[in-house]
Amino acid sequence: MSVALTFKLTALSSPLGPQWDEVSGLDEENNSVRIYQILSCQTGSSTSHWLRSGFIQRQGASQVYVELRFTMMECSSSTHHRSCKETFNLFYYQTDSDDATYSYPPWMENPYTKVDTVAADFLLREGGERKFNMKTFKLGPLSKRGFYLAFQAQGACMALLSVRVFFKKCPALVSALSSFPETVPRTLVQEAQGVCVEQAAQQGPRPRPPKLFCGEDGHWVGQPTTSCACLPGFEPAEGHTRCRACPMGQFKWGTEGQCTNCPGFSYATTRGASVCACRSGYLRAKSDALDTPCTKPPSAPRSIVTQMNDSTLSLEWNEPLESGGRTDLSYSVRCTVCRAAGTPCLSCGDSVSYRPAQHGLVERRVEVWGLLPQATYIFTIQALNGVSQLSGKEAASKSVNITTTHDVPSLVSLIQRIDSTESSLTLHWSVPDHPRYTILRYQIRYCEKERRSEDQCHHTESNRNQAVLTDLRRATPYEVQVRVHTAAGYGSFSPATVFHTLPDGEKYMWGCEGRFTFFYVLVRTIFNALGLVAARINARSFPFPQFCPLPGIKVYIDPFTYEDPNEAVREFAKEIDVSFVKIEEVIGAGEFGEVCRGRLKIPGKKENYVAIKTLKGGYTDKQRRDFLSEASIMGQFQHPNIIHLEGVITASCPVMILTEFMENGALDSFLRLNDSQFTPIQLVGMLRGIASGMKYLSEMSYVHRDLAARNILINSNLVCKVSDFGLSRFLQENSSDPTYTSSLGGKIPIRWTAPEAIAFRKFTSASDVWSYGIVMWEVMSFGERPYWDMSNQDVINAIEQDYRLPPPPDCPTHLHQLMLDCWQKDRSARPRFADLVSALDKLIRNPPSLKIVAQDGVGPSYPLLDQRAPLALSGCASVGEWLRAIKMERYEDSFLQAGLSTVDQLAQISTQDLLHMGVTLAGHQRKILSSIQTMTFRNKSTTTVTF
Repeated sequence: MSVALTFKLTALSSPLGPQWDEVSGLDEENNSVRIYQILSCQTGSSTSHWLRSGFIQRQGASQVYVELRFTMMECSSSTHHRSCKETFNLFYYQTDSDDATYSYPPWMENPYTKVDTVAADFLLREGGERKFNMKTFKLGPLSKRGFYLAFQAQGACMALLSVRVFFKKCPALVSALSSFPETVPRTLVQEAQGVCVEQAAQQGPRPRPPKLFCGEDGHWVGQPTTSCACLPGFEPAEGHTRCRACPMGQFKWGTEGQCTNCPGFSYATTRGASVCACRSGYLRAKSDALDTPCTKPPSAPRSIVTQMNDSTLSLEWNEPLESGGRTDLSYSVRCTVCRAAGTPCLSCGDSVSYRPAQHGLVERRVEVWGLLPQATYIFTIQALNGVSQLSGKEAASKSVNITTTHDVPSLVSLIQRIDSTESSLTLHWSVPDHPRYTILRYQIRYCEKERRSEDQCHHTESNRNQAVLTDLRRATPYEVQVRVHTAAGYGSFSPATVFHTLPDGEKYMWGCEGRFTFFYVLVRTIFNALGLVAARINARSFPFPQFCPLPGIKVYIDPFTYEDPNEAVREFAKEIDVSFVKIEEVIGAGEFGEVCRGRLKIPGKKENYVAIKTLKGGYTDKQRRDFLSEASIMGQFQHPNIIHLEGVITASCPVMILTEFMENGALDSFLRLNDSQFTPIQLVGMLRGIASGMKYLSEMSYVHRDLAARNILINSNLVCKVSDFGLSRFLQENSSDPTYTSSLGGKIPIRWTAPEAIAFRKFTSASDVWSYGIVMWEVMSFGERPYWDMSNQDVINAIEQDYRLPPPPDCPTHLHQLMLDCWQKDRSARPRFADLVSALDKLIRNPPSLKIVAQDGVGPSYPLLDQRAPLALSGCASVGEWLRAIKMERYEDSFLQAGLSTVDQLAQISTQDLLHMGVTLAGHQRKILSSIQTMTFRNKSTTTVTF
């Protein structure tokens, strides 16, 4: 789009020659026009003749265009052709005011700005064709309020037919629901900001105004960049130039798309509706999209069928005739019991249990157990969907009456505490008399007394009349109830009994139960050693000593104390049908066979990934027994930081052990793969989980013997779990694993094992604490090998001489002190796992304490790092060999590209140099610089200290 600028011309005559004359003439269409002409070519004069315009306001334009139409006489037609010219000059002069006079600005090239020397394309001859020239020139950049044009002719015969001055701008535009104003380009392309049209708005979390580019030629360039969209209730119209309200009966709930008819059972009575209201009797749930039909609650379930099996009741029913137009149909069961005629009927409450659940049932079947004898029950099945609670009415339901006439299990009458800690309770209860049925198991329910509500209570089961409740709050009262499960079903829960966990630092006195447990295991061990296996000794049949008023058993039972270890497998591990398992891929190899990843789908339960350990073919009876003993051990543990046993497959080949699947695998390799990627608080969280699992094991009187980062598994949520139970028991002299070294007839992991366990095979929870200190060092060093490349014998000698591992790089001081506490030579001076959990909790609650970093070379226990023979520069043939020695080979190409090809060039490297080479991880920078410093020191040193 062009905009013309108006002005007038003023001529100045030279006193020595002709001047510009304003005359009448004819244009190419023989129309009469006023023109300026000069005939200086006929006089032979060299005087300059000027013609100047009036003041031209630029009207905001930074550049303007001048279009000239003129004719020029050919010099060969002139009598003074030597001084004749066929060109003229175009100038302009900028000013903020219209102050030009007859003599100002001066009629000379300075102060004017020359635009160009104008030459004619067509010249006139006498008697020849009359043709005019047209030329367009660009002036700029212009910065002042206006300007003057000037034309200089010297020795030319010409006529200036017309002068047109104009600038270009992009016209106002509406496009893509965005409106852009008229825009004058000041550069090659000028950005223009627009606004959304009426009833439209910008979208997104950080909306920006619409923009479009205006070209210097006055045309818009490309398409708008905009997020404008019509508001709910409005739709784009007329080529996306405006937003039009939805007509009655239609709506648009979002910003995308067009208006549509109201969904089923809804209506809109006004224009511009963003939502359609539901018709009477119909509703819309909060989770329902606004473009879905309105729905209503379902009708009642139909045809309830009941079946009694001892004290277990099975209820089945048919679906409602009407689902209300929804697919999220579920059912809820309500229970009322009437115990005697003339007495009010009461809610069953927690006196009965439901399988799979009481509320939120998807399948049309439920089992109820724990029914009392000689009682009438009313079971009401409610049909529900996503709008039932919004209706304000009672859900449609159907009821059925059931009267029980059989015997049910008796109540548990006495619950007593055997032991307690800050976070656990060990409980025992009397076995109820029940001559008709055998007790299959016990169910325990426990709740914090001050916070008691059904959704905050926990349940667990036990095969014996004893259980350990773990992960409890310290110094807190808990209400505990127990009920029995027999072939007749579940009995009722016993009256609640209150027990307290201990405050920090207190210990529960070891009473009769502990003495009996020791006595029981001792006798079993002696009998097995003597080969007395004619009659199996077990905790239920073993005669209690006279001094012990309460019978009890040891919480953890070593499967090798069973005369038939297969019985331990049956008691502690669940047999799984092989058809429920699908092996997907081999992920490793274990001591006994392959380790695989697979899926476990038990009917009625959600499918989940599992890790599968297999027993390779050609095994001996002893190998099978040793393989399954780990399942017998694992099956006795239930803790969030202990690997969970899903079950075993022994009825088919290969024999398998199924555990939960840990996505990130072994902790040591995971940390090496993610070197320096975790913060100290994240690492402490991992250590806290391991300590919590070991605390549970120590409270169960289980000694791991092989605690190391390689035996800790970590899942996708960075939860660490202790695994590989009983493995060290099976490692004999013929084991090929270099991690384990011969000691007293077996093999043990020297670098992780306490001195008393190496020397005397004295494995206790205290020796596990020593191993835990090594695990802490592994975690804080991101999977570094303990004691590096020292031999096992050098490690043993160093520990005997009271040397200890130094802090890893950037290790918080408090954490290294905990490691040193774990490595006390006197095992009685080492902390308990409960102490370690408490100490780590305090660090987690006080993150600034983790910013205090341990320093090398301080204190009597640090010199071990200096006992290693440092890597000498002369010992490495190349930079690549050195990088591989410190496990930083990933940067070999970067060093070579930086021109570092020999080890002698490494001494002057700085942190800035490493950054330029792409070594951005702080941990890797410290590791490389530390190695260089060590090598430099080694080259200068003349003394070597070794073991």
